[in-house]
Amino acid sequence: MQEAPAYPPSSPLRRGYTLGLLTLLSALTFMDRQILAVLLQPVKAEFGLSDLAIGLITGLGFSLTFVLLGIPLGKLADRGQRRSVLVFSRGVGALLGAAGALATGFWSLLVSRAGSALSDAGGAPASIAMLSDLYPPERRSRVISVFGTGASVGALLSLVLGAWLAQHYGWRVTMAVIGASALLFVALLYATVREPVHALRAQGAAQQRHGALRELARNRVALWLILGSGFTLLAAYSFGAWNTALLIRRHGLSLQAAGWISGAAALASITGALWSGHFTDWMCRRDQRWQLGVPLLGMVLALPCGLAYLAMPVGSVWVASALLLVYAFFVVWWAAPVYAALSFVVPAQRRATAHAVIMLVGSVVGSGLGPILTGWLSDRLDTGLAGDGLRFALMAMIGMLVPGALAFARALPAYPALRQALLQQAAAVPRSCT
Repeated sequence: MQEAPAYPPSSPLRRGYTLGLLTLLSALTFMDRQILAVLLQPVKAEFGLSDLAIGLITGLGFSLTFVLLGIPLGKLADRGQRRSVLVFSRGVGALLGAAGALATGFWSLLVSRAGSALSDAGGAPASIAMLSDLYPPERRSRVISVFGTGASVGALLSLVLGAWLAQHYGWRVTMAVIGASALLFVALLYATVREPVHALRAQGAAQQRHGALRELARNRVALWLILGSGFTLLAAYSFGAWNTALLIRRHGLSLQAAGWISGAAALASITGALWSGHFTDWMCRRDQRWQLGVPLLGMVLALPCGLAYLAMPVGSVWVASALLLVYAFFVVWWAAPVYAALSFVVPAQRRATAHAVIMLVGSVVGSGLGPILTGWLSDRLDTGLAGDGLRFALMAMIGMLVPGALAFARALPAYPALRQALLQQAAAVPRSCT
């Protein structure tokens, strides 16, 4: 049963353009989000900050913004204001991120990071909801995998371009350039992208103004997907925030050399994310349970590679780098299929809110708690040897892939029936809005 198509219909060229622009904005947002991980050592040296303080800046600032604004912006997007939410969130977030170039210490950096998080808090759920309306169900995992590569592209840009800018022009110029670039493409979005209207969304927005969170709380499949994503994002953000520092501390690499290795890992993640979306859509033609089976397979393959990478002795740069690339390829297999699965098990008029919740959990638990807990464990487990405390802390963090996989496994049995029921409900909705 096919979902009711977007109304009015969009041309393939316009859909592709919208997907490309939203992915590019996501990449610039994530570049801004990850840049402090690249700039960690020079910023720490200039302001004399501890690992725990850096963890608070990279984690707490983002979490506060998501807690306060994530769900309200998601609800606003579900009421037909996705384009407006995108422009506001991405634009103001980029401006506040660029203001980090003027930081004078811990508190001003914290405020800048909290402000830049607005870009993801409102922009990412609205983008996924918009793309879910523009593309049919049988292509959704692939489309979301393309959009999801924005995070890996942003990480690559921050690790390679960001490291190069920081090494040649300093960390302040780097922050300013990233923010200005994002503002330019937000203006392009405002000028060239229209708001797609969905028949089911238009009807549902008028009928269901309240109760989105209560409705979501009764959806057991969605809750397991959100819980599993929280654990998985805890592992991902902890690793992403501290891996460059680990390469510098443990293997004695320069900032730029560590950036190149981490950049190669980001390329592996981009490849893995794109492959997982295509692989999921292909496998789901045979059995819809592969929508969550692919994420589980990726996590099973990624975990031993990640632990082996962290266990490599000092100086084993080539072997460690190879293990890092394999880990990076498989660990992202969960994201696009799970986000697509969430869009299938909640009504169309609840998609942005549901994705705002999953990102709120990821922000509070992942980017909020993750870097802080990793920094705290690193300080406590430090043995005096090169990077030992940090690598032990990261081993504990990527171990969170295990409860994440268990949560996805709990969602798997009930997923196909719920997906089919909602697609039938969508197909029964009149195909025009009056």
